[in-house]
Amino acid sequence: MKQALFKKIQQITEQNLMDIEAHKEKGNHVIGFYCLYGPTELAVAADAIPLPLCGTRQDPIDAAEEVLPRNLCPLIKSSYGFAATDTCPFFRFSDMIVADTTCDGKKKMFEIMSDLKPVHVLQLPQNQVPALSLGPWKAEIETLITVLENRIGRQITPEKISAAIRLMNRERQAKKRLMDITRANPSPLTGMELVEILFKTGFFADKEKGIALMDEISDVCLTLIEQNQSPYTNTTPRILLTGVPVGLGSDKVVKILEQCGANVVALENCSGYKQAFQVNDTIDPVTALADQYLAIPCSVMSPNPGRMEMLREMIPAFSIDGVVDLTWQACHTYNIESFQVATLVQDDFGLPFLHIETDYSESDTEQLRVRIQAFIEMI
Repeated sequence: MKQALFKKIQQITEQNLMDIEAHKEKGNHVIGFYCLYGPTELAVAADAIPLPLCGTRQDPIDAAEEVLPRNLCPLIKSSYGFAATDTCPFFRFSDMIVADTTCDGKKKMFEIMSDLKPVHVLQLPQNQVPALSLGPWKAEIETLITVLENRIGRQITPEKISAAIRLMNRERQAKKRLMDITRANPSPLTGMELVEILFKTGFFADKEKGIALMDEISDVCLTLIEQNQSPYTNTTPRILLTGVPVGLGSDKVVKILEQCGANVVALENCSGYKQAFQVNDTIDPVTALADQYLAIPCSVMSPNPGRMEMLREMIPAFSIDGVVDLTWQACHTYNIESFQVATLVQDDFGLPFLHIETDYSESDTEQLRVRIQAFIEMI
């Protein structure tokens, strides 16, 4: 059953580029987003397709390093490299980019990227205290609405934003339902399967198609659970991966963990559970967007209690046996925050903890394998 579903995902993925092209040929637009803090609802409200653009592959990094420093986060270099080499169709399709000041490396890279494509940078507050940050952040979203209206030539009304919130809430609900499937022990999905599904469906131009497909996968997985069909047993070590985002191409730690006999059942990052939120659709839509998006628990926030709260909820909910904290090289906020995560995991839950700092290359694969194998043996 799963094999047929993954074939269907691939078919839709191949059709998706043609869907985006057809959308643009009708005079519609595509908006690229580089971070979870960008409110994609505004693009949907303008009848545009929102596309995630963070780079997850090693291939374009050499080209990026002709402009950017080598000792920079691989996600930033990969993102810029794809743009500079014109090898990412989703960047090419984007009429403009919505970026943000999450970290110093990104915001300076976006200055250079603006020579390649129109870029609007949201000035993200660095704390989540509503009295200090909600007003300025709401003003940033209101400015973005004006920028999008001028760029696209369509009015973004409160009614359209509310409708977009309801649609995107349904998509996030479908993602959460899919991610919650792996609470079952044993899980019917491998961690790599989960990464692939979340990554590929994130690019779908047709949101309804993506929602329907994720629900179909969840339904099949529930049947597999009832039939006790799984690639694992109930003694397979269950791993929670926290830290930086992962996608196809930046998934080597997930691969190695599962090659070493574990199952990555939970992703606490912005490519995983961090995006499983719901925006309040009963109040002023701009206020609702500002409030919910500001609450995203990224390490760029200081302090960042939301991440610890999410980990406290996820570790027992997914019956976790060990936690791996992944940091990309030169990602200082996640690197420093790892100390707090280790304290929580070890002191509050008494679980094995492993912090990995790496990049997208395969050069340290065997070193990582040795460390990860030792970690799994501890469990």
